[in-house]
Amino acid sequence: MNLTSLIETFGDHAVLATGGALIGLFFGFFAQRSKFCARAAVIECCDGSGGSRLGVWLIGFAVAILAVQGLVWADFLKPEASRHLGAPGSISGAVVGGLMFGMGMIMTRGCASRLLILSANGNLRALLSGLVFAVTVQASISGLLAPARQWVTGLWMVEGGPERNLLHFTGAWMGLAVGLALGAIGLWRLRADTQDNSQTWNWAGVFVGVSIALGWGFTQQVASVSFEPVPVQSLSFSSPSAEWLMRTLSTATAPSFGFDAGLLPGVFAGSLIAGVLFGDFKFEGFQTENKLGHYLTGAILMGFGAVMAGGCTVGSGITGGAIFSNTAWLTLVSIIAGAGLTYKFLKSINSPT
Repeated sequence: MNLTSLIETFGDHAVLATGGALIGLFFGFFAQRSKFCARAAVIECCDGSGGSRLGVWLIGFAVAILAVQGLVWADFLKPEASRHLGAPGSISGAVVGGLMFGMGMIMTRGCASRLLILSANGNLRALLSGLVFAVTVQASISGLLAPARQWVTGLWMVEGGPERNLLHFTGAWMGLAVGLALGAIGLWRLRADTQDNSQTWNWAGVFVGVSIALGWGFTQQVASVSFEPVPVQSLSFSSPSAEWLMRTLSTATAPSFGFDAGLLPGVFAGSLIAGVLFGDFKFEGFQTENKLGHYLTGAILMGFGAVMAGGCTVGSGITGGAIFSNTAWLTLVSIIAGAGLTYKFLKSINSPT
């Protein structure tokens, strides 16, 4: 049964949700095994080690770029219709939101996707942070924080169109060059890290990047055969978090099921399966050294920042970065800068004098 037949039989929403769940399952399993984490990569850079965690993240991002640009080159993906390129974007939102998200990422000990991965492995600190993150995202979209978010994003807007694609100015060769360069650096860091005892699963970061391409390719295929308007997208964790929060609180006002609706449960299930199979599942709560205020403040910063920036490290930075959206790359750079500065600051005030 082909995709058209599935849509005719079950409907667009069911097919999209099922595809999102399967791709999420794939992502969750391999993100858990590879310990894919932007926060850990930033910390390694700040500490001057630049080891396997940086290598895993760079390889995942490199594979996402190469695979997605391969789909574009083969005319299998038309990303210009996506929100990252086709819709208006905000330079001010990308910078301010990215900085805030990076700060929160350090304080909560993980970005949005990482909190979901850890929650599935029994980390109750990550679960609480994820819930606060989801509430803040919803408040920033249409609640108490929405006016502040709209004011910041409105400071510097850019129109949607080809000019939002960085490759429009350089040519497609730049995408290939950037992907190969990041992949080479990632491989170098993996091989240089002789202290890492989980080299086998480091390569699972490759499949994290593949997940991004699968999301883009799948939604593009559904959009091309559906009679309804279907957004072409890939993995993201901020809007889906708010969507599931609303669905949990009130099914009457929840949005229709789609790719995002299947994604989060799929990621959770994939991480849970990996955690149970490999003995990583363990309930963890707050201890004396865990500062509840840090986690809650960080989650609020991440939620507000993600909505301003148009997504998280995965939803904007990697998913949007793989199609070379200008605001996505600006968000990613801002997240890294915010995380690095916050880590250095917290480390300096906590260091013994």
